[in-house]
This record gives sequence, structure tokens and C-alpha cells, in this order.
Amino acid sequence: MALYEHVFLARQDISGQQVDQIVDTYRGVIEANGGKVGKVESWGLKTLTYRIKKNRKAYYILMNIDAPSAAVQEMERQMRFNEDILRYITIKVDAHDDAQSVMMQKRDDRPRRGDRDDRPGGDRPRRDRDDRPPRRDDDDRPRRPRPDAE
Repeated sequence: MALYEHVFLARQDISGQQVDQIVDTYRGVIEANGGKVGKVESWGLKTLTYRIKKNRKAYYILMNIDAPSAAVQEMERQMRFNEDILRYITIKVDAHDDAQSVMMQKRDDRPRRGDRDDRPGGDRPRRDRDDRPPRRDDDDRPRRPRPDAE
């Protein structure tokens, strides 16, 4: 049997229990066709990049599947008819990763916005407006007229 990673997006206006029921339904389809579902991760309600069927948010769910291709095709066929499923994708993989997916890992390892000491000029002192020399009134440089002055 082949290994697959399957991710689907469910509508935003259904409850978490309904999402679990959808997962159980498709788990039953896979198991009825001779496969098995390994890890199931719910990534939660996330904002979509663009609207899909008038939805701005969706529940993201990942399923690791070990099943024949006929079982996956049957599951995808049933997903096409389900109004609660916005999108889905199934990818064949060589091996399943038992650790948490990247979406579930905490993002504490990347630097915070204020901790940018590694950028060029990071050790340069801050220049405030008060550090500029005052402008003289007898300055004879030409001045541009203001656009709102008539």
C-alpha cells in the first residue's frame, strides 16, 4: 500500500464537533477500502489567502493515510459532493513523519522584530530629530511652494 498525506479545508461556520465527524467519516471510507489512517492533525481555523466559495476562513486538517489508491480515490470522490469541504489535496510520500508537522510547531525559534542585531547598521546610534542643526531664518536657499498654498 502507498503512503499519502491528505489535507482538506472545511467551512468556517461548522463546529469543531462537525469537523471531527467529517474526519471520522473519511477515516471509515479509507478503512472500508482496506487502508488505515495514521496521525490526524487539526491545524485549527485559519484565514484564507483569498475567498473560497464566499468563505474567508477554514478549518485545516491533515491526515496521514496508508491505503491503496482506490481507497484514496473513493474518499476524494465523496469529498467532491460534501458541501462542507472547500478544498483538498492528496500527496503521495515515501514515509510518514511521526513528529508534529511544521504547522503545529511553535514559532519561538525565529527572532522577534525588536531583536535585529544581526542586520547591517544594527550598532549605529539612533538619530533623533533634535540632533539636526537648527534651520536659520536667513537661509537663502530656494524653497518649494507648498501644494495647498495658492
